[in-house]
Amino acid sequence: MPQTITSPVHHELIIKKSRFIACVQPMTDRAGAQQVVASLRAGHPTAAHVCWALLAGGHSAAVDDGEPSGTAGRPMLDVLRHQDLEGVLATVVRYFGGVKLGAGGLVRAYTDSVAQALLGADKVAIVRLATLCCAAPYAFEGMIRRELEAAGATLLEVMHGDEVVFAFSLPEAAAPGFTQRLNEAGHGRIRWLRRDEDSDDA
Repeated sequence: MPQTITSPVHHELIIKKSRFIACVQPMTDRAGAQQVVASLRAGHPTAAHVCWALLAGGHSAAVDDGEPSGTAGRPMLDVLRHQDLEGVLATVVRYFGGVKLGAGGLVRAYTDSVAQALLGADKVAIVRLATLCCAAPYAFEGMIRRELEAAGATLLEVMHGDEVVFAFSLPEAAAPGFTQRLNEAGHGRIRWLRRDEDSDDA
């Protein structure tokens, strides 16, 4: 099951006088990652490289920032992939210490920097949510609210009209059992709606 991390974690390595300052943090898209990288460049104006890797669905990236191709961004991305992470940005700021590490040494340095930072990260499973919508007679409002609370669902919206309409989200895995339970409790008088049914299909 894919995981993400809850908060930024930093770690620093010194290898043959070069400083590798790593950070792993939650990140949902490339634009946000680029803002973080820009702020790192501003905060470390004398650093030789600011390399980064992002694993966030279609927004993934691996940037070597002047290091030999494939020696920084790609190894960093591989660490995130191997740990089955999603929605995570890894950055490494390198201050060159005057001793060249060679391609293999660079790969190890960037891999270890990110891996060591991740050792201190709090990881949480990514739970896919289903968003559901149902309409019911007012007599069922209290029962539905109790069932939603018991299931740990998040109530998104309640609309009162001819009927009461609930929009809510809960883990995908729990959705089939929950809808069946409500159908039984409502004796067939609960209607399930598509949230987009009033939108135009162009």
